Amino acid sequence: MRKLFRGLRAYRKECILGPLFKLLEAAFELLVPLVVAAMIDDGIAHGDRGLLVRLGLLLVGLALVGLASSITAQYFAAKAAVHFAGGLRSQVFARIQQLSYTQLDAIGGPTLITRMTSDINQVQTGVNLALRLLLRSPFIVFGAMVMAFTIDLQAASIFAVAIAVLCAVVFGLMLWGIPRYRTVQQNLDGLLSITRENLEGVRVLRAFNKQAGEVARFDGQNDRLTKFGLFVGRVTSLMNPVTYVLINLALVVLLRTGAVRVDAGSLTQGQVVALVNYMSQILVELIKMANLIITITRAWACGNRVAQLLEVAPAPDGTETAPAGSDPAVVFDHVSLTYEGAGGPSLTDISFSIPRGSVFGIIGGTGAGKSSVVQLIPGFYRPTEGAVLVDGLETTAWQGAALRARVGLVPQRAQLFRGTIRSNLLWGSPGAGDAALLRALDVAQARDFVEAREGGLDAPVEQGGRNLSGGQRQRLTIARAVARQPELLILDDAASALDFATEARLRRALRELEGTTVILVSQRTASIRHADQILVLDDGRAAGLGTHEQLLESCPVYREIHESQYRKEAGA
Repeated sequence: MRKLFRGLRAYRKECILGPLFKLLEAAFELLVPLVVAAMIDDGIAHGDRGLLVRLGLLLVGLALVGLASSITAQYFAAKAAVHFAGGLRSQVFARIQQLSYTQLDAIGGPTLITRMTSDINQVQTGVNLALRLLLRSPFIVFGAMVMAFTIDLQAASIFAVAIAVLCAVVFGLMLWGIPRYRTVQQNLDGLLSITRENLEGVRVLRAFNKQAGEVARFDGQNDRLTKFGLFVGRVTSLMNPVTYVLINLALVVLLRTGAVRVDAGSLTQGQVVALVNYMSQILVELIKMANLIITITRAWACGNRVAQLLEVAPAPDGTETAPAGSDPAVVFDHVSLTYEGAGGPSLTDISFSIPRGSVFGIIGGTGAGKSSVVQLIPGFYRPTEGAVLVDGLETTAWQGAALRARVGLVPQRAQLFRGTIRSNLLWGSPGAGDAALLRALDVAQARDFVEAREGGLDAPVEQGGRNLSGGQRQRLTIARAVARQPELLILDDAASALDFATEARLRRALRELEGTTVILVSQRTASIRHADQILVLDDGRAAGLGTHEQLLESCPVYREIHESQYRKEAGA
């Protein structure tokens, strides 16, 4: 958590001026009981109206100066807190962009979202309140005690005892609450994980009529979060009533002591009123302090979670930026892959090479490991065993940005971003003109529907491409990859939503790309039958490698896939 505070160094002025103006306000507030005592003892007791008017105007002046100081302090505190939280979010987002796929899988999406939103919001609130009250409240409490000692030593001893007992209660509850608020946030992560799974898989849930089971699972996690949150809340909420009880007991003792000493002539009525006002100030400030400590406790727990994320070291990056000049574009040398936390390997002893400029096909059933193979090529994951070479260099030796600049990847799930068709295509090549973008659309068989839309390249695209069909989204993601003119183009089952005629035109256009090695991943033999080589995967292992005709003769797995689809393809 202490490392996070380094971000406040850029706002030293605000962090100094905010508490300073709060202390100025507190100093004026401590003068008010003395003015009231003077009004009672000198003004009212002697019937001096002129003095009462002057002292009343002095109170108004103190109130106005205190108000101006409070507003100024609030401005500086809010400015520092908001900018600090904004910078913290930027750091967290930048760190997330640096993490490898393995690290992202291990941490989990819901946890990352919680730390960027809820946790940082709690830290922002804690910083804001700390700058305003962390110095002001103790200053008022101990300042009131000091002022009480200037009035009467015997009565002021009550203040010292009350403050000592209250500090023990407040800090004891704070130390108890910090680890438990951390547990509350962890339970919130679990709840968000369930929510995200249900939102992403809502169609599957309804298709299999699993709504009741998911509602029960959510309710169970929600009940655990609620019960533990209530337990922690009940204990920490004792801070306010205990503070009220202790202060009011001290107030009773003070009034009794004050009454005895007034009768004895040791105190005046105005001084007793001043002592009561100081005790009331202590009551108010300790209530604020109690609430502040609860907030700081939550902010500290959340800040530690954010700091833990920032302390995750990104996976080491390579240093090479230029190819070694090897003829095979891609080589897999006895590659195995086991995902973090997985029960077994997803790929086992995979070996093949892809000649430069060729079309390479990968086929297999669901879960055979097709996507795992293609995600190793851009270096998203590192092989557990063996080596993956791109242009003669291992992916671990490549600098990540340099490697991915040579690769155009079309993921299995078409993903578009809110904006326009042009802005999405420019992800592939930021400086491309209209002519280059239209050529990419021609290759992806998307130009016809783009030109038919109002605005053409500047037609709007909603978040996730919701205003486009599945086939249109796939074709635009293909065009985005083609627009960067990659040396290695990977299509991970990226034509599954296209009809056979459109897919056939797409394959012909891809083969005509000059200087580009194309990797086609599919579950349909019709999509990859014309590839120069085809890799057949079965349960993470290589079941066959060759041309379409060779595999029909030598590979039972490929032959079974082809024969199961043959009639469907022939009919189409």
